[in-house]
Amino acid sequence: MSEQLPNEPEMEPLTRPQILIAMGVTAIILLGVAKLWLYLGSVSRLAWEWDWLAIAWGVGLGFGISAASSIVYRWWPAYRRCANFYLELVLEPLLWPDLIWLGLLPGMSEELLFRGVMLPAIGMNPAGLVVSSACFGFLHLSGPQQWPYMVWATIVGLLLGSSALITGNLLVPIAAHIVTNLLSSVLWKMGKMSQESESLD
Repeated sequence: MSEQLPNEPEMEPLTRPQILIAMGVTAIILLGVAKLWLYLGSVSRLAWEWDWLAIAWGVGLGFGISAASSIVYRWWPAYRRCANFYLELVLEPLLWPDLIWLGLLPGMSEELLFRGVMLPAIGMNPAGLVVSSACFGFLHLSGPQQWPYMVWATIVGLLLGSSALITGNLLVPIAAHIVTNLLSSVLWKMGKMSQESESLD
C-alpha cells in the first residue's frame, strides 16, 4: 500500500493503456518541441555519436544514479513518500515488458530536449547546465507535495547534463537515463512482488 502524501488529493488508479498512451504522447510532445526548437532557433543539437565506450560510461552513470537514488530513498522520508506515490501510480498497472518502453521513451525524448537541444541553446556552460537541469526537474513536478521528487530530478539532471558537457556525446546521458529508469522500475516491481509474497505466507 502506498503512503499517502499530506494534502495530496486522492487519485483514481490509472489503467495500463492510459499509462502507455500517456508515455507515448509525452514522448511525441517532447520530441516535437525539440524539433521545433531546432527548426526555429539557430541552435545545433548536441552530437550523438555511436560509441561503445560512451554506452559503457552511460550505463555506469545509470548504475551510479540508481545507487544514489536508493540511498536518498532510504535516508530522506519526504522523497521516499513522493517516490512511492509516483512509482505506485505509474508502475502498478504495467506489465514487465512495458518497462522497456518506460526506459526507452522518456530516456530518449527527455534527453533529446533537455541535453540535446536546450543545453546547447542556453550554453554549454555552468549556466546552461543549471537552467536545463532546473527545467528537467520541473517537468517531474506533478503536484505541490511532490517537490522532493522535483529536487532529486534536478540533481539527476545536473549529473546527466554534466556527462553531456564532459563527453560532448548525447548518447552518454541517453544510456544513463534509460538504465536509471529500467533499474528503478525493475527493482520496484521486484520489491512489490516480494511484499505480496510475504503477505500470502
